[in-house]
Amino acid sequence: MCASSDDAAPVNSRKAPAGAGDRTTTASRDLVDDLVVANHILFDQGVVDAFGHVSVRHDQRADRFLLARNIAPGSVTADDILEYGLDGEPIAPDGRRLYAERYIHSEIYREYPHVIAVVHSHSHAIVPLSVLKSTPLRAIFHMAGFIGESAPVFDIRDVAGPGTDLLISNGSLGRALAKCFAKSNIVLMRGHGSTVIAPSLRQVVYRAVYAEINARYQLATMPLGEVNYLTAEEAKSCERNIEAHVQRPWDFWKKQAQERRNRR
Repeated sequence: MCASSDDAAPVNSRKAPAGAGDRTTTASRDLVDDLVVANHILFDQGVVDAFGHVSVRHDQRADRFLLARNIAPGSVTADDILEYGLDGEPIAPDGRRLYAERYIHSEIYREYPHVIAVVHSHSHAIVPLSVLKSTPLRAIFHMAGFIGESAPVFDIRDVAGPGTDLLISNGSLGRALAKCFAKSNIVLMRGHGSTVIAPSLRQVVYRAVYAEINARYQLATMPLGEVNYLTAEEAKSCERNIEAHVQRPWDFWKKQAQERRNRR
């Protein structure tokens, strides 16, 4: 189901409580605004197009998360952000359409309390690597140390049989995918895309962008000869030191996305 490297850094998998109550809890305006910006950055950087989504754990309740309604990421506004429980359902249903794959987010948050943000995308250079049986996504440069020695691949066929649409459209499939993050920050999904986790919203955007760039570099260099990838030790060091500076690209990408939106 999940092919992975045994050398990736382990993560805390103590389960978060499912939570209770059916009233929305006001998240900070800054968090909502940042989630809107995250959607726009991911679109502007070519990680998502009309499809894909980014979420963040609620800053007032660990058993809830914020995710837009079913809408193209580049069009998300603050009014589109909804509050969800860890069952993947909106706290205050209002009839708006929801992302079918919201269970990717809910089950990861349920399984890993340290995860604060999640990005799911179909970024174009990632998909080819999701279907190559003998060539995993590997960290090729220092900006992608979070990949570790190699990224595992989730194959929905192993969980739900040969006739699915490859979508994570219920909690059971979401739980199966979530297990693959026990030793990885990124999981490729066979014939589908990838999902990335992080301990902050800015960090998950950084990882999603550089996962796509790393995949482009890998696809470009593999035909040229043997590739000298980062070792597991180098990947850990790069993740620790380079990701201490995620505010710099966030500020730049935010400004860039805003300027392009203003020109439309």
